[in-house]
Amino acid sequence: MQKICNIMARTKQQQPESNPALSIKAVTKNSVWDIQENDVFRMWEAATKDAEVKENIQHYLDIFKSAFLIEEIKDEAPAVKKGYEKRGYKVMDIKFDENLKFLWAIKKRPITRVTDLSYENIRHISAAKLLEVIDRNFGGGWDSLSQSIQDIILSGFDISTTTLPKDRLHKKGGMYEKKVDDGFDVLEVAKGGWVEAIFAKLKPEEEKIKMKFSEKDDEDKEETDEDNEDYEVEDNYSSHDEEDEDVQDPNDDEINEDNYSTMMDLGTDDPEDEAANMLDYVEE
Repeated sequence: MQKICNIMARTKQQQPESNPALSIKAVTKNSVWDIQENDVFRMWEAATKDAEVKENIQHYLDIFKSAFLIEEIKDEAPAVKKGYEKRGYKVMDIKFDENLKFLWAIKKRPITRVTDLSYENIRHISAAKLLEVIDRNFGGGWDSLSQSIQDIILSGFDISTTTLPKDRLHKKGGMYEKKVDDGFDVLEVAKGGWVEAIFAKLKPEEEKIKMKFSEKDDEDKEETDEDNEDYEVEDNYSSHDEEDEDVQDPNDDEINEDNYSTMMDLGTDDPEDEAANMLDYVEE
C-alpha cells in the first residue's frame, strides 16, 4: 500500500447522517447515495400507503438499487435472516397489503475499486476515500487509470500530479507543500527512486443560474401583450379586386391589317429576294 497523506486522509470517513426529510418520490440515482439503510426502511414503510408507488414498485426499486444491494428473501426462516445480517445486510419487511408484501435484505454498495466509481456517486465520497480507491488499482498511479475512469474522477475532483526524486518531493516551498496547504489530499506512489504524488480535492458544487424577472419586467411584458392585442392589421387584399377594371376580350371583327401584329420577325427584305435565296440554298 502506498502512503496517503494529509490529516483528512488519516481519519476514517464518516457515514452521512440519516435524512428524515427525504421521500421515496424525491430520491434520484444521484441523491440516493446520500442516504443510509435506515432511510430506505423509513421511506418504503411510508410509501406502502401511496397508490402511485404501489403501481410503480419496480421503478423506485431500480433507483435504490443503483446505490444499494437489495435481495428479496423468499425463505423467512430466522437462520436465513441471520445469514444476511452476518454479511452486513439489514433485513426489512415491507407490506403494501395482504397480497403484496416483501422481505428485503439491503446493504449500501461499497466503493472499493475504481470500477465502482460513477458519475452518480463520485461527489458522494471524500478525497481521502478516492485516493484509497486509486491506491488499490495495483499502485500504478494516475496514468494507470483508463480514460473513462479519469473522466469520472475529474467530474467531481480537482486532480494534479507530479513525479520527483524521493528526496526532492517534500522540498520546502515546493508544489507538495503548496497543495497540502491549499486543502488537497495526497497519494504518494513509489516508482523506484522516484515518487509520483497525486493531489485530489473535491470541486465546489456549481450553482445553477436561474433567471428571475422583477415585477416591473412582468408589468412591461403584460402591457406589451395588451398593446399587441389592441393592434389590428387591416386587410385590404380583397379591395384591390373590386377596384380592378374588367379586361375585355378582343373583338375579331375589329381586327385588320393596320392594328394586328405578331412577335414573329418576318424580315425587312423583299419577299422575292428571300425566295431566291432559299432556292440557291436548296440547289447547293
